[in-house]
Amino acid sequence: MVNPLSFFLRPKVTETFEFRDEELEALGAEIRKEIPKIFGHSLAIRELDSGSDNSTEIEISNLGNPHYDVERFGISFVASPRHADVLMVTGAVTLNMAEAVKKTYEAMPHPKYVIAVGDDACDGGIYKGSYAVLGGVDKILPVDVKIPGNPPSPKEILQGIFALVKKASK
Repeated sequence: MVNPLSFFLRPKVTETFEFRDEELEALGAEIRKEIPKIFGHSLAIRELDSGSDNSTEIEISNLGNPHYDVERFGISFVASPRHADVLMVTGAVTLNMAEAVKKTYEAMPHPKYVIAVGDDACDGGIYKGSYAVLGGVDKILPVDVKIPGNPPSPKEILQGIFALVKKASK
């Protein structure tokens, strides 16, 4: 008979995995240096899904995992548009969500910026021309940065955020 505790008392079989992405670290250091100059604090982002397939949201949520950990670069995601500096919109803007997108933007304090993430948010993507879709976010809001991709990788999203920070500093 096998002792049930033997499964718990075995030596560990996990290995430590060290992974450093030098390009990510350099990009993060530049972002960390620029954000306080422009915003005086961390960069607060409100993410809004206006009709996507959630692939872009998965990539955005990866920004918070231990590999990317964007909070160490001074970037945070907030629940309220009243606390946000940036509105990050994903998905093609549907007729049903257009008013919600506008109200979210209007609730943000000035200065406010908009990032369109993913092909759908940039120009409507595969839904372009559909009876239920207005198109990209630029149909109803002024878009500062577009990050194409279906979906864009977390590193591409971070590069887009950096492009916005550089644009805001001018």
